[in-house]
Amino acid sequence: MMTVNQLKIAAQTLTYQKLSDNLDLSPPIISRYINGHVLPSIERSRSIHEKLAELTSPAEELKRRLVLDEEGYFDNTPIVSEIAWLKTLANHAVEKFAGRRVTKVLTAAVDGVPVASLVANLLEVDLVIAKSTREVGITDFAEASFIQGGSAVRRSLYVPKRSMSRRDSFVIIDDVVRTGNTVKALVDLVLGQRGDLAGVYVIVAVGDEWRMVLGRILDRFSFDTFIEM
Repeated sequence: MMTVNQLKIAAQTLTYQKLSDNLDLSPPIISRYINGHVLPSIERSRSIHEKLAELTSPAEELKRRLVLDEEGYFDNTPIVSEIAWLKTLANHAVEKFAGRRVTKVLTAAVDGVPVASLVANLLEVDLVIAKSTREVGITDFAEASFIQGGSAVRRSLYVPKRSMSRRDSFVIIDDVVRTGNTVKALVDLVLGQRGDLAGVYVIVAVGDEWRMVLGRILDRFSFDTFIEM
């Protein structure tokens, strides 16, 4: 299934004929794989995976999709709603944290939720979502505050305390890091509840400001970005 997903990503920019020439597969076979009519064998999957790695890079493909505008923002549709990209990004995260003890995935509402949900599913652990409001029906929250970038507004993230404990080991996932404030708040939530931090995974890092804010976190914990712009 991971190989099929690679093919779907590659087919967004390469023709079936181009793929056929480089993968030694006929266009009809490639079409059947991409459309889910049949799955490649394990041996063929490995061969396709190796050849696709030489032919195209998912990170470079995503960079081409996410074009920054004059204010440094971009259309984030691929990383929040396109399932082929979401699976690719989730698989990358799982590969990065393979072998580490992870009991929960933590993200901030809302755009980090799709990838975080897939990662939690692949790791078979619970998903914890930090929100900017206190939900009714819950009386005890863990809280972390930060100044929103470019403003004088203080924001807070809240997580029900029962969702976090010192026995947990978290992977933090966020869709975009610009100032680093949201990621720092998520780290503060984990450490504030005396949990372990297995690492941080961010899909898109924009600029360099976040490196200053997250300096100590970068030195202390595993931190991975899929692409930097």
